[in-house]
Amino acid sequence: MMAEFVNVGALCLLFTIVSGFDVWNLDQLEQAKKNGEKLITVKDLHVPAGKTLDFQGLNGSTIQFAGRVTFGYQEWRGHLMIFKGAGYTVKGLPGHLIDGEGHRWWDTLGGNGGKLKPGFAYFQLENSYVRDLKFKNAPALGLAINACKNVQIDNLDIDNADGHTKGGHNTDGFDVARCENVKISGCRVNNQDDCLALSSGKNIVFSNNVCIGGHGIAVIGGYDGGIAEDILIKDCKVIKNNIGVRVKTMLNGKGLVKGITFDNIQLQDISEIGIVVIGNYLNSGPRGQPTKGCPIQKLQMTNIYGNVLKNGTKHLVWVADDASNWIWNSKIQGGERLRPCQGIPKGVNIECGK
Repeated sequence: MMAEFVNVGALCLLFTIVSGFDVWNLDQLEQAKKNGEKLITVKDLHVPAGKTLDFQGLNGSTIQFAGRVTFGYQEWRGHLMIFKGAGYTVKGLPGHLIDGEGHRWWDTLGGNGGKLKPGFAYFQLENSYVRDLKFKNAPALGLAINACKNVQIDNLDIDNADGHTKGGHNTDGFDVARCENVKISGCRVNNQDDCLALSSGKNIVFSNNVCIGGHGIAVIGGYDGGIAEDILIKDCKVIKNNIGVRVKTMLNGKGLVKGITFDNIQLQDISEIGIVVIGNYLNSGPRGQPTKGCPIQKLQMTNIYGNVLKNGTKHLVWVADDASNWIWNSKIQGGERLRPCQGIPKGVNIECGK
């Protein structure tokens, strides 16, 4: 049973905003922290190479973006932006853009080699509201949503479309881990990797989002013994991705994937596989026989519809024999290549090869 979400948007508005402070450079941001400012407007700011735009230490504040935010070029490991604390409202004003200019790092390799690439933005928030932000061209990885609690994320635009022709790779939309009571809604992701990659957490909702050009919506089990439980993914569109939706657990991974529901998901022109459920995942691709240790329990695939291209496959299921309590109702057209399935719980009917 999904827990009820706190209306964190209303909660954040309870904080009294007594003054405003405009930030054009990092020194001014540090001054805003010292002053205890509660309304900070970031205007046409350029972050020097190798530095992080760091919004820690601003509990109870509203941070709003106006104009264009850019970052200097350097090969380094880190994040271009960090939001960490409690009671934040983070929002974009009309006409703003947070531009990572990722083409400077792109080399078709992403995190697998080549240039050392920073991640775009890291969020570790409690009782907070993030909305109306526009991100463009992540160097690699998009938004890390990590150890968040009672957070609502609405109407974000993550636009890495340039990466389709300029070498973008591993430009994930949302990477979610160790979160509780988080809702991501009304967002648009155009990228070259997972639209959502959720590896652990409880009571997470991903709804009314549009995913274009990437690797689909994924729940990933078996990282460091993590548990993904009570996850609802609903009312989303997955357009021209190679995969529609998938649940994948790590080869030899330990943990639990339980209570995962995909409901009312429209697939459009998926090139490879509509629905994937596997138990032998590695970052380099599935390998070997699926392993036990991270069972997939109470999985629901309901009203998954749309089309897979002719040479693709509707369903691929390849898990160990510890899966249980699945409900499956898909209405996918096309995908004439049939693949064999393994480990489907008894009583569940899925169209597969033999």
